[in-house]
Amino acid sequence: MTPAGDAGLPAPDLELDCTDLPCPRPVIELARALGRVEVGGVLAVVARDPAARHDVPAWCRMRDQEYLGEDAAANGTPRFVVRRRG
Repeated sequence: MTPAGDAGLPAPDLELDCTDLPCPRPVIELARALGRVEVGGVLAVVARDPAARHDVPAWCRMRDQEYLGEDAAANGTPRFVVRRRG
C-alpha cells in the first residue's frame, strides 16, 4: 500500500468514508453511491475492513465496473479506487 497519490491512481470524484464499517457494509455503500458519480468518474472507498481488499474488486467484476487499485487515504487507511463504467 502506498500513500495517497503515490500509486498513480486518479483522484476520486467521490470518497466514501467506510473506515469503521464491518463487512459487507463498504461494498453496500459503494453500490449505493455509484449513481452519484458520472460514467467515467472515480469513487474511492476508505475501509479498514480486511475483507474490502477482496470484496471491492469482486464487486467490480460482478457489476462490470473498473477496479483501479488500492492506495491509502491521507490518514493511512486503505482506499480502494473504482471507475464507473455505466
